[in-house]
Amino acid sequence: MIKAAVPSSVESLLSLCHTWTRGRQTMRINQEEVRQVAFLARLDLTAEEEADLVTHLDKVLTYIEKLSELSTEGVEPTAHAVEVPSPLREDQVINQAATDALLQNAPAREADFLKVPKIID
Repeated sequence: MIKAAVPSSVESLLSLCHTWTRGRQTMRINQEEVRQVAFLARLDLTAEEEADLVTHLDKVLTYIEKLSELSTEGVEPTAHAVEVPSPLREDQVINQAATDALLQNAPAREADFLKVPKIID
């Protein structure tokens, strides 16, 4: 198994994987590991759900293992497969606050600020 340029979250999943034993592949995750993860996630799983998860997670880990064999040398990291314009815009002030109008109902005022009673000596 090649672990070149694999993100740390994938590496943590791969660390759960069992490898080849005497020329044949074994399960990458077992029922005890599924129980431990379910316990940490506070999930109450039935025996059937545990068995289904072992099978499903084994397939996921097999796929991740296969992906880790791909060479990503020279491939720039991207967040999207195609260019996506930024949804953000420049901040622009479009409504200037009228300080006098905002402070006209204030009980006390000092210049352009609300004046409040002192609470710390």
